[in-house]
Amino acid sequence: MRRLRLAMVVLLAAAVAAAGCTGGEETPTQGTASQAAAADRLNLRGVCPDPIVLQTDWFPEAEEGVYYNLIGPGYKVDQAKKRVRGPLVAEGKDTGVQIEVRSGGPAIGFEPATAQLYTDDSITLALVNTDESVRFSAKQPTLALVAHMEISPFAIMWDPQTYPQFKIIADIGQTDTKVFYFQGDTYMDYLIGSGILRRSQVDGSYEGDPATFVAAQGKVASSIFATQEPYVYEHELPEWGKPVKYALIHDTGYQFYSQTLSIRAADKQKLAPCLKKLVPIVQRSQVDFIKSPDKTNQLIVDVVKQFKSEWQFSPGLAKYSTDTMRQGFVNNGPDNTLGNFDMARVQRIIDIVTPIFIAQRQPPRANLKPEDIATNEFIDPSIGVS
Repeated sequence: MRRLRLAMVVLLAAAVAAAGCTGGEETPTQGTASQAAAADRLNLRGVCPDPIVLQTDWFPEAEEGVYYNLIGPGYKVDQAKKRVRGPLVAEGKDTGVQIEVRSGGPAIGFEPATAQLYTDDSITLALVNTDESVRFSAKQPTLALVAHMEISPFAIMWDPQTYPQFKIIADIGQTDTKVFYFQGDTYMDYLIGSGILRRSQVDGSYEGDPATFVAAQGKVASSIFATQEPYVYEHELPEWGKPVKYALIHDTGYQFYSQTLSIRAADKQKLAPCLKKLVPIVQRSQVDFIKSPDKTNQLIVDVVKQFKSEWQFSPGLAKYSTDTMRQGFVNNGPDNTLGNFDMARVQRIIDIVTPIFIAQRQPPRANLKPEDIATNEFIDPSIGVS
């Protein structure tokens, strides 16, 4: 009887121990498996190109902080070519490959990032606006993978003291006010074609220099990034030194995705194993950057200083940019996911710009569909800003 009771006690103890092992806490084996899965998720060695080369459309700025946020310690700056390279670090871990971020805009003679992507095979990714992707879809097709900003910061700016009646861009079109913009920005053709502005009042000679606006004493309007120029004009231009107002291009109905992370369309199959890991890393990087931008903003400021170019980016501007980006520019899509594409929205842009490009004798690919220029295939739907 004693032996029977002892056996029952042993069996009961074993059952309790087993129950404890299958409870809420991870067993050592489960923990090891979880850690291994996380390590594999962040391991890009042998899966992605090394280095991963990203062609941007401007000098380093907070709007591209999601990518500079991936650059780890020990980065090197190429002052002559306006590039920065370092280990690609995600969630504090070295992924086993390097990332090189190349400046665009003035650094490459204002050539579109798409053209660079097709000129230089060493470039893996480029930042491409949706309308630009439509424009080049016939001969230089690109496929967008991540929209790291939900709303484009493209805007038109004016002096509120000179034009207190301006509230939206259509108000500017009711006057003879000259509007300066970057030649080739397709949204201007939309604003003219839809009657919001008049062709006689626009001037495509703007290249980012505030001198024209200042010299005109605010009696003109100008294309800007809402996440930058309002701070610069008020705090970093002593010859101006007062607030400006602006209205977003997005609010006119031209709701393109700006600076989307894109590849050459034909590279999708080849890069798919890499993109399955890299795209969620980019999504998480944007979530992390927008929550805690200070370290990356310091990196951007440092890189710009080392470039020793006409482009300036101060700590104050970096803070303003990220603070402003939090006000809806960086956000989830129509669901709880950051970076995915609303294909109906992409279709609307295709519908808007196709006749514009046909009139310019640069017809897009025939029967172009949203899925031809953007994909959510590699997006992790569980990643979003809260």
